[in-house]
This record gives sequence, C-alpha cells and structure tokens, in this order.
Amino acid sequence: MSHSPPPQREISDELELLNELIPLSAQRIIELGCGAAKLAGNLVSRFPGCDWTGLDVDMVQHAANSKTPAARMEFVAAGAQAIPFPDATFDLAIMLKSLHHVPMPLLDVALGEACRVLRPNGLLYVSEPVFAGELNEINRLFNDEEFVRAAAQAALDRALESGHWTTQAEVRFNMPVHFKDVDDYMRRMLDVTFADRSFGDDMRQQIRERFAPHMTATGASFARPMHVRVLRKVVTFA
Repeated sequence: MSHSPPPQREISDELELLNELIPLSAQRIIELGCGAAKLAGNLVSRFPGCDWTGLDVDMVQHAANSKTPAARMEFVAAGAQAIPFPDATFDLAIMLKSLHHVPMPLLDVALGEACRVLRPNGLLYVSEPVFAGELNEINRLFNDEEFVRAAAQAALDRALESGHWTTQAEVRFNMPVHFKDVDDYMRRMLDVTFADRSFGDDMRQQIRERFAPHMTATGASFARPMHVRVLRKVVTFA
C-alpha cells in the first residue's frame, strides 16, 4: 500500500525554528544579506544575550537600516563574498532567502567566507525558498529563479563535500504569506530596492490575471515552501 507523504509543517515565525534548531543564548551572530532585518530585530529583543551584525549590498535598504540603530545590532554595507571581519569572529551565520541572490560565480567564495568568520564548531543556518507552489507561479512571470535556487543548493552540497562542513540539521516547512490585494503584492514583490524591476503595463496585467483567482474577501493567502539546512564548521587540527 502506498502512503502519501505527511504534510509539511507550517511556520509563520522562522525565529522559532531557528531557536529550535540552534538554541539562542549568548551568540555573536552575522546575517548575510539581511534586508530589512525583521527577524533580527525580534531576535535581539527576545534573546538579549545575542549580538547581531547584518551585511547587505542594497545601499537603499542599508541607509534605511542605519537610520534607526538598535542596541546589539550593527549594519554593514558588504556582500557575503567579502565579509569584512577577522577569522573566527562569530558563533552563528544566517542566510534567509539570500544565498540564491549571491552571484553564481561567487557562491563557493561566499560559503568559504562564512566558514572563515565562524569560530570552530560554528553554525551556518541557510533558509532558501523552494521553486514550487502557487505563489511561485506568479513570481516566475517576472523573476524566474529556478536556476539560481538550484545553484544555491548545489553550492551547499559542494561545501559539504569539501570537508569543511558537516550537516547539523535539515528541515522543510511551509511559510504562510498573505497579501491584501494585488497592489499589495506588487508593492512587496515587484517594487523593491534590491532589484531593477521596471515593468511595463503588459507584465503588470499578466500578474493581475494570474493573481486574481487567489483573491478572497480577506485577500490572497499562499504557502511558500522552504528548505532549511544547518551546517557545522568542522574543527581541523594542524
């Protein structure tokens, strides 16, 4: 008798999963590609022993982040492929939907940099969207990420094969995403500062048509499939 696979767990607050897999107490944390740093703000509030540093190459977002500094939070304008910190500085590195945004020729370099700045036995938490689902079918109209997301996972595989990392944990889950309407969707998904997405009326009309069947009286809700991999830096002895 065949059995259907169990439904994936739904998680709306990824900080809960992060703390479940890597109990947070007094770590020094670096986030590579921090964006608006929403999770980080909650992290330092709920775990006052942690210090957080966020890197991002989006200068518009970096300027906005830097206007409202918070205790135990530091924002740095830099990319994952050239982390401006000494070796063995951090206990934990996190990448939330950001690894696939690293230029493909620099993926291995970025993971090597993450390894370099982590202390022995330090952990790398990588959360990547899976190229699947109804929301993805809308997004791919203007941002088809199938190839870059696969490249990000392949880079993690190569990192593990290098002997510098070992797998600590792996989890798949669904993240609920809600939009008030198609204009809310376009504001959050198209009109962003980290990408040049200047589209004409034809593309926006296609998006409206594909979005429309998902609308209800309370908006449109989706489940975004996610894939988390936690890697541990291998201790080497000279």
